[in-house]
Amino acid sequence: MGLTFTIKNTIKELVISTYKIAFALAGSLPVRKNVIVFESFLGKQYSCNPRAIYEYLKENYPHYIMVWSVDKHSTDVFIKHQVPYMKRFTLKWLFTMATAQYWVSNSRLPLWIPKPKHTTYLQTWHGTPLKKLALDMTEVHMHGTDTLKYKQEFRRATKKWDYLISPNAYSTEIFRRAFDFTNEMVEAGYPRNDFLFTHNNEETINNIKKSCHIPLDKKVILYAPTWRDDQYYGSGKYKFDIQLDLTKMKQALGNDYVIILRMHYLVSENIDLSGYDGFAYDLSTHEDIRELYLISDMLLTDYSSVFFDYANLKRPMIFYAYDIDSYRDKLRGFYFDFEARVPGPIVKTTEAVIKMIHLFEENNYKMNKDFDSFYQQFCYLEDGHAAKRVVEKVFGERITS
Repeated sequence: MGLTFTIKNTIKELVISTYKIAFALAGSLPVRKNVIVFESFLGKQYSCNPRAIYEYLKENYPHYIMVWSVDKHSTDVFIKHQVPYMKRFTLKWLFTMATAQYWVSNSRLPLWIPKPKHTTYLQTWHGTPLKKLALDMTEVHMHGTDTLKYKQEFRRATKKWDYLISPNAYSTEIFRRAFDFTNEMVEAGYPRNDFLFTHNNEETINNIKKSCHIPLDKKVILYAPTWRDDQYYGSGKYKFDIQLDLTKMKQALGNDYVIILRMHYLVSENIDLSGYDGFAYDLSTHEDIRELYLISDMLLTDYSSVFFDYANLKRPMIFYAYDIDSYRDKLRGFYFDFEARVPGPIVKTTEAVIKMIHLFEENNYKMNKDFDSFYQQFCYLEDGHAAKRVVEKVFGERITS
């Protein structure tokens, strides 16, 4: 087994070295002006800020040639939407990446990819930070790395970013420090949240529900937890054990509610919902969480940054933080006092989740008194026009014929 592992590692290193050389050679070719390569969550999704920017450019700047970098197992949604794509790490991908004028991504690209001098790299990132990030982390508990190595690699990655999107002033300050980012910050709000303003209507909501086979006559709870750094199968493949008692929830809420489960993109679990037909739906692979926000009447989460985005809808949120002590004190740490600042009640048991849902019902789903101050700090830039602001800053001044 040791010999097999060594051989596989040697082959992998040889392939990467070959790719690096080929990429560097291709990068010396003339730039293909107006070519933009997009990627979302390691090529696994057609979603998030890259999608919103792509859609805005397609509508308003049709002279750009745009193509998506896609994981070979994730092509279906791009075919469905007739979105131009290429499979990651193919020859076509290599030459397109190496000669493109722009890259747009919401997560780190493989470290071995050199950025050509002619390429402008827009890093959109994918959340407002609650959990300590990158260089701000005291200890790293992820598989396949250690604290020093992780921080060194993060620095190398961020040095390639020409632009970085920030959703608010709070995030700007953290991103600058945690990413050691010295290039241009685009503090514009998140383009992905434009959808929550432009499509928040009954027709769109009902159409999404129908496409997901969600009943129209029941309220929807969206459960969207984050991943745990120390629970994994291997590098980039994380475990998640659902701590919700779905049987109790179905018994207490099943007449009036359904629950949607949306796992983090790094979580590798296939969730077994046998016995919960018509109540629980696993939509972890749904193409874009923005649609799930829109159809949900309330959010159930933990430490995921989804609650910053969901707050734009001004709908109820419950924080199921059953492991808060270990998560806060051991795994990550927070940038602010979680218990004092989150815009909703914090609970640690399924029974308490059910109780809070009933309390929201009794209060006609009104937000708590502290919600307005949270909204003003984190959502003040969101107005449905963030993509426009980003595009005009990064692309609008560089139009060429």
